[in-house]
Amino acid sequence: MGGRKIRVGIIGANVGYGWTPRSHAPAIAEMPEIEFSAVCTSREETAKESADAYGVPLAFSNHKEMLDKTDLDVVAVVVRVPKHYDLAMDVLKAGKNIYTEWPLGANLKEAEKMTHLAKEKSLLTMVGLQSRAAPIFLYLRDLIHEGHIGEVLSANMRQFSSGVLSRPPGRTWQKDVELGATTLTIPFGHSIDALCMCLGEFASVSGNVSTKVPQWHEQETNRMVQVSSPDTVMITGILESGTAVSAHVSAIPYHGSGYRFEIYGREGTLVVTSNDAPSTGSSKLWGGQPNGTDLVELEVPETYTKVPSSVPSGAPFNIAQLWDRFAEGIKTNTEVEPNFSTALTRHKLLDAIQKSSDTGITQKL
Repeated sequence: MGGRKIRVGIIGANVGYGWTPRSHAPAIAEMPEIEFSAVCTSREETAKESADAYGVPLAFSNHKEMLDKTDLDVVAVVVRVPKHYDLAMDVLKAGKNIYTEWPLGANLKEAEKMTHLAKEKSLLTMVGLQSRAAPIFLYLRDLIHEGHIGEVLSANMRQFSSGVLSRPPGRTWQKDVELGATTLTIPFGHSIDALCMCLGEFASVSGNVSTKVPQWHEQETNRMVQVSSPDTVMITGILESGTAVSAHVSAIPYHGSGYRFEIYGREGTLVVTSNDAPSTGSSKLWGGQPNGTDLVELEVPETYTKVPSSVPSGAPFNIAQLWDRFAEGIKTNTEVEPNFSTALTRHKLLDAIQKSSDTGITQKL
């Protein structure tokens, strides 16, 4: 890209825990076009500690002070979902471009207001739907659009992750469905977004959203907490293209089988597999043609990787891919995806799935 570096400030940059030290910080550290310029945490002590650890010049314990006293090109909101709305609205009101983690808001109403204000202010936005920058899904989408398997007739996606029975105290807040961090919004939200990116949006959907484990064991305190947050999502639907889709995502007690996304066309089959969440873990792509008996692994061309080889694998990699894309958008003042409008579309789908589950009625989008 060339030119000066894009200056980034992160709200929620505590080096001791959270998503920033696991993803954003190691990603940005290897990006030559981006400068990690400011950190903001809830306490002055942790702000200074985090700034020192990251090698960042500016530390704040008040996000409004950071917005007022810095000349940042973009501010990232990397905090718990319930805090996204208030912080993001303050960033937008300050006239700053913004990156917000997924889900955009705790609910559809918040997402609508955030998207509206960003458009009203003519600001550039990005949301952390990492699969949209993952080389394997970019290549998969191109194979489908180029007719590699012909007309897509049917698709199935499933993801089973272990560990639903017990959580550390720092994560049991997710028990409350109203706080917006659930199996529906996060594991299912990420995975269904990858499906929609590759195959297109839903025309109609029927869903069943349920809580199979209504109590969690809280580690360290050894107490049981009541849970309203759903842990199981099952849907069937028809895409705008006419493709029939089914999906099942669940947090289960033990031995989760990981992720599998199957796409069946008139002229072949494509399958993505992962032992982990596809947005953060490593995945494999498989393909089969009419004249073959077995699926064969397909190598993803290196052209889909936009970041330096020094970027760590795992969680930082797709985050770095997103930052590379967003930095280019900021330098050219061009809207890129996934942005707030992308996120709003996904929130509307999740809302329709929940409404279908509540009413037993197929929802049209």
